[in-house]
Amino acid sequence: MVEATGTVAEGEHGPELVFQRVYDAPVATVWAYVAESDKLETWIGRWETEEPTGRVLFSMTAESDEAEAAECLVRYCSPPHRLVVDSRTPSGTWHLSLGIQTTPHGTVLTFAQRLGADDIGSIGPGWDYYLDRLSAVLGGESASDIDWDDYYPALSDHYAALAPEGGVAPNPPQDGLEH
Repeated sequence: MVEATGTVAEGEHGPELVFQRVYDAPVATVWAYVAESDKLETWIGRWETEEPTGRVLFSMTAESDEAEAAECLVRYCSPPHRLVVDSRTPSGTWHLSLGIQTTPHGTVLTFAQRLGADDIGSIGPGWDYYLDRLSAVLGGESASDIDWDDYYPALSDHYAALAPEGGVAPNPPQDGLEH
């Protein structure tokens, strides 16, 4: 049985859904699995850069090789410790951040998504699913052993209960990403 691991915390720009994972792997290895397309594709998707514009696209290929690419704006990148990205989705812009640090307990990855109008009851299970796929790969197992049906709708009620009272405002468009 899978567990819901996300929590809601107040971020710099409002409430965020936050996840943490601890890995027995060096920071550089964890970074490689979120920043390098060939490794990223083993658990979630791939980055592509369109030349000559430098436009960054992300395709979530874990379910389908035909996944539609989302345009991303890299707001901040400090390898191998911090990445902040805005990703345009059909429902609006997702503001995503991750941090990677070494602790006495291992390498900690902290992932956050700023909450907007999207349904936290589906977003939460989705990120648990993908981060568990990353954990599997970093642990030497196959991401395909992780089954989406174990996460959704099983974890939906837990995440829906975390939604801030009164909801949150839709994520406004950010510079560089048109809607």
